[in-house]
Amino acid sequence: MLIDVLPLSDTTARLVRAYGEAPCIALPSVLPTPEGGSWAVTELGDYCFSESPRNLPAPDAVCRYAVGEDGSAVLTRAFGRDRTGRHRRYDLDFGATPEEDLHPVCGNFLEEAVLPDSLRVIGSCAFYNCRRLRRVTLGPGVEGFGSDLFTNCRQLQTFRLRAAADAPTGLKKLLGAVSADITVELDGARLFYPEYSEFLDENTPAHIFNHSIEGEGYRMRQCFTPGGAVDYAAFDASFAQACVGESEDKLCQLALGRLVQPFGLGDDARADYELYLTAHPEAAFRRAIDDRDEAALRLLVALSLPTADAAVYCARVGWSAGAAVLLGRAKRAKKTYDFDDL
Repeated sequence: MLIDVLPLSDTTARLVRAYGEAPCIALPSVLPTPEGGSWAVTELGDYCFSESPRNLPAPDAVCRYAVGEDGSAVLTRAFGRDRTGRHRRYDLDFGATPEEDLHPVCGNFLEEAVLPDSLRVIGSCAFYNCRRLRRVTLGPGVEGFGSDLFTNCRQLQTFRLRAAADAPTGLKKLLGAVSADITVELDGARLFYPEYSEFLDENTPAHIFNHSIEGEGYRMRQCFTPGGAVDYAAFDASFAQACVGESEDKLCQLALGRLVQPFGLGDDARADYELYLTAHPEAAFRRAIDDRDEAALRLLVALSLPTADAAVYCARVGWSAGAAVLLGRAKRAKKTYDFDDL
């Protein structure tokens, strides 16, 4: 993989573009400078993963690096000069990696992005039109978010934050960029945020627009402490209202996430989630099986829900590990007899 970065200061740099042959990208945190120092990658540039980048810096303003599978980065081009030669006060002799057949990692080619802990800012439209993007992993320190970050990212399913479940993060702002269904994974917690919609209704005689929001997902996205950590009590309290308007599938996904990783889960909220799953076993098992989630499947088995139909569904979709979990429960539940019973 090759990346182009724009130096911002003596110690920081912005990612401009990435090139590679794989749809999953992992960016390094630190890059060596031509002078022997280091730059921390603190920003993603505007449109950096878009198929149609705008206002790219000139080649003589950026540095290019070859990034290995272990995350190591080697400088291959500095300010417009390759391999050998002299530019300003830099002696360039880096043994550049061949670049033929490299593909821009952007647009419909990009499926997963692992961003470094050093990142602080994600520029506007950074993932614009990445229609196959499914998962983004990032650290807790991102605080600046541009506009339209994930416009047309129609398959985006998961944000993974490398942060403790009770740590302050920029998650609230990140969630504000996605109104569709999204799952958030933290260290020790898994939260599902349902989709919500916003509307502007015109009051024609007065020419006034009324702003309305539909979907409990919006309220859930506001459940944070003043310091920026997730407010789990407020999040769980919104479940009762979500039961009014959300589908069985989404509610089961929400309940399973909280029960499988129950950080900050109170006894009353646990009882509410378990009661809902018990009342909707078919939807609960289907969600666990579709997600290939063994932990969720074991939780449902522990709730003593009927497993026969779920085992049939597992066989139909070809998930042998899930079928083994269900059949193991059925085998343990089978009554045995000895000669004293005759």
